[in-house]
Amino acid sequence: MNRNFQGKTVVITGACRGIGAGIAERFASDGAQLVMVSNAKRVFETAEKLKSAYGSDILALQVDVTDEGQVQDLYRQAAERFGTIDVSIQNAGVITIDYFDKMPKSDFDKILAVNTTGVWLCCREAAKYMVKQQYGSLINTSSGQGRQGFIYTPHYAASKMGVIGITQSLSQELAPWNITVNAFCPGIIESEMWDYNDRVWGEILSSEEKKYGKGELMAEWVKGIPLKRAGQPQDVAGLVAFLASDDARYITGQTINVDGGLIMS
Repeated sequence: MNRNFQGKTVVITGACRGIGAGIAERFASDGAQLVMVSNAKRVFETAEKLKSAYGSDILALQVDVTDEGQVQDLYRQAAERFGTIDVSIQNAGVITIDYFDKMPKSDFDKILAVNTTGVWLCCREAAKYMVKQQYGSLINTSSGQGRQGFIYTPHYAASKMGVIGITQSLSQELAPWNITVNAFCPGIIESEMWDYNDRVWGEILSSEEKKYGKGELMAEWVKGIPLKRAGQPQDVAGLVAFLASDDARYITGQTINVDGGLIMS
């Protein structure tokens, strides 16, 4: 069932592809005013497609979420354009994969900067406007690895576990202003993230995993999902739309898995 977000302003980082683009499409179809953000120029192309398909009012911005000044400017532009900031979805994220003893510190620093510090920065700046409004919803993207770390990605697991901690802390601090703060943990979702680092699939995976190509490896992992399929961006978008809606105004500080039952905790 579509929810009515007419007149609501929704900010989405990491919105140019994959889960972020799927979330943006859901809110566009539900009538929201969108601020689509990415550090890639592709965000302008994605925004134009949604404008054409749904007639949406969209502000597309190229922003580095690790840059404090750029993040501040992002929310200032959003507020000037639309008047309010009702929902902010912190979805920008990156991943690298490597052996623990070969991983450069620069990789660790980058993953934490984008996935964790970037979430905190965006929440901080969005909340300044929401406090004035006495209303708002912050929704943060964690991961299945926010629940359970996976081999070759200790930095990614740490970054996503950190998102859950930020979510729980801010939900308590911002509750007096009627601001809800929640997170979600996607599992195996079919998106371009699977093509993020081709070197990984050819060189880094263990000898057992090297038996499979990318598609075959996903199929092997899907066997462990009770619903027996990988997720789609639309599956995630449905949960996010609910958390942003008035139906979820009594839900805060929660982190919800959207993974077909892969992790039950």
